[in-house]
Amino acid sequence: MFQVTLQHFLVLSAILFSLGVYGIVTRKNAVMVLMGIELILNSANINFVAFAKYGNFGFSGQIYALFVIVLAAAEAAIALAIVLNIYKTFTNVNIDEIDNLKE
Repeated sequence: MFQVTLQHFLVLSAILFSLGVYGIVTRKNAVMVLMGIELILNSANINFVAFAKYGNFGFSGQIYALFVIVLAAAEAAIALAIVLNIYKTFTNVNIDEIDNLKE
C-alpha cells in the first residue's frame, strides 16, 4: 500500500510555490499576479498542516493555516477593490502600463 509521507507534502508545496512565483514574475495582469500570491499562501498552508501532522505539534499548524486563510481573504478583497478602481480609472489592469499613479 502507498504511504503518503512528509516529503510528498513538501514536494507539492514546492511545486505550488514555484508556480506562484512564476505567475508573479511573468504575468503583467494584476489579477494573475494576485492568483500567484494565493498559490504561494496555499503552499505555506500545506507546509503548516503537514509539519503539524508529522511533527506532533498538535493543532498549531492548523491554527496558523486558519490565520493565513483569513489573511488571504482580506488581501483578496482589498486587492480586488484596488484593481477595480485602477480599471475604472485607466481601463487597463496591466501592471507595466499603470505608472501614472504617481501623478
